[in-house]
Amino acid sequence: MVGELEFERPLIELRKKIAELKEFTKNTDVDLSSEISKLEARLVKLEQDVYENIKPWDRVQIARHPNRPTTLDYISYLFEDFFECHGDRVFGDDEAIVGGIAKFKGLPVTIIGHQRGKDTKENIRRNFGMPHPEGYRKALRLMHQADKFKRPIICFIDTKGAYPGKAAEERGQSEAIAYNLFEMAGLKVPVICVVIGEGGSGGALGLGVGNRIYMLENSTYSVISPEGAAAILWKDAAQAKRAAETMKITAPDLKELGIIDEIIPEIKGGAHRDVKKQAEEIERTLLSSLKELMKLSPDQLIEDRYNRFRTIGEYGIVNDYVGVK
Repeated sequence: MVGELEFERPLIELRKKIAELKEFTKNTDVDLSSEISKLEARLVKLEQDVYENIKPWDRVQIARHPNRPTTLDYISYLFEDFFECHGDRVFGDDEAIVGGIAKFKGLPVTIIGHQRGKDTKENIRRNFGMPHPEGYRKALRLMHQADKFKRPIICFIDTKGAYPGKAAEERGQSEAIAYNLFEMAGLKVPVICVVIGEGGSGGALGLGVGNRIYMLENSTYSVISPEGAAAILWKDAAQAKRAAETMKITAPDLKELGIIDEIIPEIKGGAHRDVKKQAEEIERTLLSSLKELMKLSPDQLIEDRYNRFRTIGEYGIVNDYVGVK
């Protein structure tokens, strides 16, 4: 099957064998129903073993799957009357970030998210989902608009990181991200962030200061890619699998560390298997979160957001110095 990942190879081979036996039975008078039933039972058990024991590097591969649903995919299933807005009113329009207004179960909301392409042509147009500073400024313009009109903000995070090129730096990449962090902290409307793929470094944080932060089960969220960490730690990017094991970048690890609030379950094998059903899982989380946050006043929302980030980590006295335990 196209798009199968390395850790799924045993499943691919078993499914292929079952298909071959079924085709053979169909074209001959030989009855292999008993053997097929045994293999199908074995397949069910193998699927359970494989998908319930996914390693960190396997999750990285799922998060990077070329068919993994994007922000626009989820928008089409989750929201009505989406009207996309363009441009930062300073330089131009960055297609690596999409945003606009829509309705969620009748409630007006602002949606902002990273957007990568589905093929080479679209990836080049969207810069592989790596925003320039004008992308973050466009996002902030939409956030200020949502704040003015009292619309909740929903951010979808899916980027390897902000674009590190010369042109982006010349136009103020670091300042744009930092300003987003500062401004998002003071928004007077609910802000919900969902990591739907890769959440890479400051590029992800530029849309990541929310009252609630959720992750799809097979997404990742980290300060650097496993390849980048491996190149720094062991001078060998090929050690990426080893780095992924130690970096604590998966949803279960980040939930345990208190970095995220909840894990959104994924379809067995990854969100790309059934976008509609995956959207339904996200919908349940958004409904529950909005129901809780819409009860809070503007000041309470700011305080809630502050406390959410203030309580990450444990602080204590270490050798007469205040530090993180």
